[in-house]
Amino acid sequence: MKITVVGSSHGIPEPNRKCTCFMVEIGKKIYFVDMGTSGMYPLIDQGLNPDNVQAVFITHKHGDHTDGLISFVDLLTWYYTSANPQIFLPNLNIANAIDTWLEATLTAPKREINYKKIESGEIFNDGVLKVTAIDTMHCPDSHAFLFESEGKRVLFCGDLKNPKIDFPNVNEPIDLVFCEGAHFPVTDYMPVLENIDVKRVVINHYSPLFTPSAIELKNALEKRNLPVTLATDNMLFTI
Repeated sequence: MKITVVGSSHGIPEPNRKCTCFMVEIGKKIYFVDMGTSGMYPLIDQGLNPDNVQAVFITHKHGDHTDGLISFVDLLTWYYTSANPQIFLPNLNIANAIDTWLEATLTAPKREINYKKIESGEIFNDGVLKVTAIDTMHCPDSHAFLFESEGKRVLFCGDLKNPKIDFPNVNEPIDLVFCEGAHFPVTDYMPVLENIDVKRVVINHYSPLFTPSAIELKNALEKRNLPVTLATDNMLFTI
């Protein structure tokens, strides 16, 4: 499993940091988590075929996690018409909004897009990847996602209210966890991460306000032999 951090920024783009987006590759199959920036960029940059995108999973409705989805679906509508990913959304009002935008900006015929509403529990299994949605409290209909493939488990926390009250409850060992760092001091993860079975931590979506606390968390956990990385755009993780 290869995971590219397409965008590592918080709600506001920064120099060399786009808004949140992850691309996951398992063999030739491709999956995305969030699209604050369009997933088409890494596909084109790396010469990957959009037809190989199997699914897109959106953690919650906020624009820094969804704005790039409009551009992505736009290109599916009139150019990459043989690509047919399932797009999992917190609510289908997002799909209606995208349709309205495309009707206002495109002259091409409307194309049926495979939207699905996220419910808590297992939401996807194509025989290569299983995805479980876990409720969080960041906003209505927000979720974390547990990816399981090839005997590996990766947890995408999405945005949280605070890890002390809504860190995803996962009983199995985790190979890699992506934790946001925009809405509370990142050191608030400390008691949670010290008490779960996790091999590696990545802090993503962190803001300048909480970067010092992210560094503090990194230094503290690495003293306990738990590696912590502060994500940057285009960073690649292979597990």
